Amino acid sequence: MLAKLTKAAACTVSVLTMVFALLYQETGLGLLKSLAITFGTFSYHFLMRLAVGYLTNGIFHNRINYSRKWFQPHKWEEGLYQILRVKQWKDHMPTFAPDMLDIRKHSWEEIAGAMCQAEIVHTIIAVCSFLPIAASLIWESFPVFFLTSLAACCIDCLFVIIQRYNRPRVLRIIEKKQKRSR
Repeated sequence: MLAKLTKAAACTVSVLTMVFALLYQETGLGLLKSLAITFGTFSYHFLMRLAVGYLTNGIFHNRINYSRKWFQPHKWEEGLYQILRVKQWKDHMPTFAPDMLDIRKHSWEEIAGAMCQAEIVHTIIAVCSFLPIAASLIWESFPVFFLTSLAACCIDCLFVIIQRYNRPRVLRIIEKKQKRSR
């Protein structure tokens, strides 16, 4: 559901960007320029998210080695998650591809790999969220570009936190399963 909604939003805001840019070109009205820039920024964020997700999936196919050091929890994380009250809000966040985390369709190992891939995707997106700031060199309005980039980055950091919060529980399940099969 979220995947379809994201794709539809990306198409809609891209079309609106082109419409307002063409209208601005014809009329020179400042409001149309502002709308073209606004929808252009939205287009970038939606299209970049889709591109990063699809490229990352094309490379890793949810088969990331979840035992690598990058994916291991740090001692300080648990305290941070308690301060942020992650347990209270994590289940209210949308999931782009819920089938990848469905235990009826995938092994715990596959789910752990998908969680690592989701973390990588959202980390890359968080960094790429700041690229539109470069547009402020052309169109000025640095505060607008900075604040929208910061907001987008913070949203993706929430998804990184969710993956890192949930992964230790999944890894404990995998470990228990492995001990039982010995």
